[in-house]
Amino acid sequence: MTNSKQKWGGCVGDYTLSYKDVEQAQTRLRMVAHRTPLSLSRTFSDRTGAAIYLKMENMQKTGAFKIRGAFNKIAALSSRQRAKGVITASAGNHAQGVALAAQHFGIPATVVMPARAPESKVSATQGYGAQVVLTGDNYDEAYVAALALSLQQGSTFVHAFDDPDVIAGQGTIGMEIMEDLPTVEDIVVPVGGGGLISGIALAVKQLWPHVRVIGVQPAGSDAAYRSWHSGSLQHIEHPHSVADGLSVKTPGQLTFAMMRKFVDDFVLVSDKEIEQTMCLMLERSKVLTEGAGAAALAALLSERLHLQGHRVAVVVSGGNVDLTRVSGLTAQFAGVK
Repeated sequence: MTNSKQKWGGCVGDYTLSYKDVEQAQTRLRMVAHRTPLSLSRTFSDRTGAAIYLKMENMQKTGAFKIRGAFNKIAALSSRQRAKGVITASAGNHAQGVALAAQHFGIPATVVMPARAPESKVSATQGYGAQVVLTGDNYDEAYVAALALSLQQGSTFVHAFDDPDVIAGQGTIGMEIMEDLPTVEDIVVPVGGGGLISGIALAVKQLWPHVRVIGVQPAGSDAAYRSWHSGSLQHIEHPHSVADGLSVKTPGQLTFAMMRKFVDDFVLVSDKEIEQTMCLMLERSKVLTEGAGAAALAALLSERLHLQGHRVAVVVSGGNVDLTRVSGLTAQFAGVK
């Protein structure tokens, strides 16, 4: 159980999260989200000396894990709150997760994106029925605009990671891993703002405290890594990484508290290691993944983690990547062993 005061996304208060919250989220998601495979990879097991099981959230609806948290958040709202709609700020997977969840409930959704957001992401989000507002030069400016619109409209802001219901939704991944592989010893998770690893760690540590939960972050976007190691929230003004889904200036207050309590270790990987892993996953396992989705496995392949002889679950968080980007990477790393 964890308790922390949250002051993000229009929510202020003391929140206590426990395994029961994740169980409730699992019930809500049962007929909505896919139960994604946890697949043993002989190729990557041989390369690392560990038994590597890939949790394939790249096969989730919308192509990433975000639907879990977004749907659970919206499902937890009262009918009056849902009637007023939801709003979020995102130019990535969270935008599509919120849009699809809102579509399921038949409620209005607004997604605020930076003015120069890729047209492919704008159209994908609109395809799920959301209204897209383009404003600001970056995510942070879009975030401020979304909070202002939320207050004006009376709609509920759905934070991408620093929200108890969102965290509980992401925690269902941890439950599935433990149900499918009760003998797992380590779970390796990519980290941006910390919602995914906080939820997984919450679910796992409540009943299986011996299982190690390990975070992985890009070296150029390491606010959560710095925060976890220093014991205080750290801020990065200009995070940068090929794993754009992990490029966050600072983790949330709630997620920071949970990571400090539940996460066992935290390592960094380089962009080159992430890109090489993306290519290896496509070439050797026929798995298409985005940079964020490849980060956790990159930590093992690059020997940032030494887990030889262990049973290891590796979270492949998403697969939404521009195919022209993949083409460039495969040419760059052709022949890499």
